[in-house]
Amino acid sequence: MMPDLKDAAFLLIAGFTIVSAAGVAFSRKVLYSAFSLLGTLAGAAGFFILLSSDFIAVTQVLIYVGGILILIIFAVMLTNKIGDVKLTNQVVNYKVAVPISVALAIFLISTLTSGVWVEKDAPGASPYTSMVAPIGNALLKEYLLPFEVVSIVLLGALVGAMVIVRREVK
Repeated sequence: MMPDLKDAAFLLIAGFTIVSAAGVAFSRKVLYSAFSLLGTLAGAAGFFILLSSDFIAVTQVLIYVGGILILIIFAVMLTNKIGDVKLTNQVVNYKVAVPISVALAIFLISTLTSGVWVEKDAPGASPYTSMVAPIGNALLKEYLLPFEVVSIVLLGALVGAMVIVRREVK
């Protein structure tokens, strides 16, 4: 029996995300880890698209892939002699990590298999609607004051960071 297109896309994205996450964890070069993180974050965005959460997927790509990851890559590339650093995981303790990982995997699998899942395509389920318009309306109507307060706090943090890192010319 062939899996349908959505299941095949899920398996493809899951495999890509797992391989990318393994690249982040096991790569010996920081730059390769950063590029593997790109694949991991893109895979997470793919999961959000599969879950019909288009706003969260776009936010994931814009903030994490477009902003934070580029910042990490620039920081790695602009750091002097980062290529000379030998990274070894001497603190890796497989005797502790493997049982904890297996226990966590068993817990997650048992939780996932015991839950009741509601499918969007099930009879009586609501049809797909984009979440962008309800989020925009909520931010500009019910949550306008908290939204503006957060924007002022973020602006203050940005100005504060610029003041802290500013060098004084003597």
